[in-house]
Amino acid sequence: MKDGGRPTISRRRFFGSALGAGLGAGAVASPVIPLDAQTPGVDQNPIRRRGVGLRGLDRARAFPGLTLFAPMGGREAHLIDLEGAVVHTWRLPYPPGLYGYLTDRGTLFYNGQIPNETFLGTSPFMGGAAMELDWNGNVLWEVRRPDHHHDGRLLKNGNIVLLCGSELPSDVAARVRGGRAGSERPGGKMWSDRVVELTTDGKVVWEWRAWEHLDPERDGLTALQDDRTEWTHANGVFEQPDGDLLVSFRNISTLVRIDRNSGAIAWRLGAPPLAGQHCPSLLTNGHILVFDNGPHRLDESFPFSRVLEIDPASRAIVWKYQEPRPFNFFSPRISSAQRLPNGNTLINEGNFGRMFEVTPEADVVWEYVNPYFGPATLAPKLQQNNVFRAYRYSEEEIARARKSAI
Repeated sequence: MKDGGRPTISRRRFFGSALGAGLGAGAVASPVIPLDAQTPGVDQNPIRRRGVGLRGLDRARAFPGLTLFAPMGGREAHLIDLEGAVVHTWRLPYPPGLYGYLTDRGTLFYNGQIPNETFLGTSPFMGGAAMELDWNGNVLWEVRRPDHHHDGRLLKNGNIVLLCGSELPSDVAARVRGGRAGSERPGGKMWSDRVVELTTDGKVVWEWRAWEHLDPERDGLTALQDDRTEWTHANGVFEQPDGDLLVSFRNISTLVRIDRNSGAIAWRLGAPPLAGQHCPSLLTNGHILVFDNGPHRLDESFPFSRVLEIDPASRAIVWKYQEPRPFNFFSPRISSAQRLPNGNTLINEGNFGRMFEVTPEADVVWEYVNPYFGPATLAPKLQQNNVFRAYRYSEEEIARARKSAI
């Protein structure tokens, strides 16, 4: 479309296209380019211009260990120490685009991207491959599914759980409340989510379909300006100690706990307080930690991000990290939070590649900005350093990972 001779683009498409620019097939993230090698005088990338690499360290209060992150669009995952030095790198078979994490047995579980011609396969949040690698990068097993997106995890029983997508039944799509009228896929089509458990050789053993348990009218799109191309938009799945699954649905700003025996929704929390959240996890005290992105809030007049600790019994916010000037901390998409053993919290402001650690009193004790921008083929203004998730690991966990080498 044109408006006064200028192309117009929706907010949803803006974030998707900006993210997708760094996620093309074969795209490789490039390290930060020295200032004098880019353009005379001023670096034309605003994120890189503010500074990258280690930005600050209070060693006495930071949790010791290594931080794992995978620059989106690249083919590597890095472990860095508290000074920001790269200690170990995995060379990966596909651009990460998503993320990897260390399993309890010390291996790297990795969600890769293999594009395909479907709506899902051309999106910036596409998946396509889930695999487990040893310390040296040897692939122990791999599962490919063209409908996989965002997240996959290794379960305690040795199987894997993947977020997958498919078209909604037409009668359900017609009942989904919210979003911009007429913005559906051709023919009024919308996509939604399935949670799928598979063996490591690809056999499906359990499946949960969002449209069989969520109500398209009650659980409508929380952003009036969102496209109606998809409904729920799952972005995170975590296994609980009892085997239940905690799932985050961004487009409906809702967390749910799925009873693995019955498939019923055993617990849920929506908007407000949540707004486009990512990366929920269960803490040892039974509370839930979540990165609350806040691109559109039903109870506030402007967007900002925060990290919340929620008591699921009372649904009360018992702790939060939020900047005193709220708009100083904001990532509209992706991002993560991890509670560390010393009580601090590692936060990943994903859209800007900013990883930082805060104390319970909200003091920043470590900060690092991803220096890998890409793709190199784009102009400096368009290059990105996005990080989907980041995790800190102790010396003991790293020692276990080193032992996973074949």
